[in-house]
Amino acid sequence: MEKIIINENDLKEEDITEIVQRVKILLINSENEILLGYSHNEYQFPGGHVEENEKFIETIKREILEETGIQLNFQKAEPFACNLGYYKDWPEKEKNRKIEIYYYEIITNEKPNLDNVKLTENEKQGNFELRYISLDKIEEELKDNVNKYGDSKGITREMLEVINIYKNRK
Repeated sequence: MEKIIINENDLKEEDITEIVQRVKILLINSENEILLGYSHNEYQFPGGHVEENEKFIETIKREILEETGIQLNFQKAEPFACNLGYYKDWPEKEKNRKIEIYYYEIITNEKPNLDNVKLTENEKQGNFELRYISLDKIEEELKDNVNKYGDSKGITREMLEVINIYKNRK
C-alpha cells in the first residue's frame, strides 16, 4: 500500500490527540469508467468517515449505498493507498488531528439507484449528482474543473495523486 504523508509541522505520533479515519472508493465498471460524486462544482470519490466500532468493509458498503444507492456484496477488500495527514491545532488550538484516508478499488457494473441515496443537506444544496468518467480522461476532466472553479480544499490535487498511484500499480 502506497502512503501519501502530509505533515507540515513535523508532528510525531505522540503529539496526536485525535485520529479520524475515512475510506474513499474508486468505483470502476467494466467499461473502465469511474463513478464520482459532483457537488458544489467539485468532484469527489464516494466515501466517508468510519463510525465508532465500524469495520472498514462496513464503512465502504454503507457509504457506497448512501452516496450511490448501490448495494455491494463482498466480504473483504484491501486498500491500495493511504493518505496520512497530520494537522497541528486543528480543529482547535491544543488539538492535533491525524486523518487517515484509505483508498479502495471496487469493480462493479451495478448502476446507481438514486431511490436509495441518502444525501446530506450540504450535498443537496450543492446539487449533488453522480457522473461516470472514463479513466483515460479523468485527469483531464479534473484539471478542467479546477481551471474553471478552483481547488480551495485541495481535494482535486489529492484525487489526481491517488489516480496516479492507482494507474501506476496496474
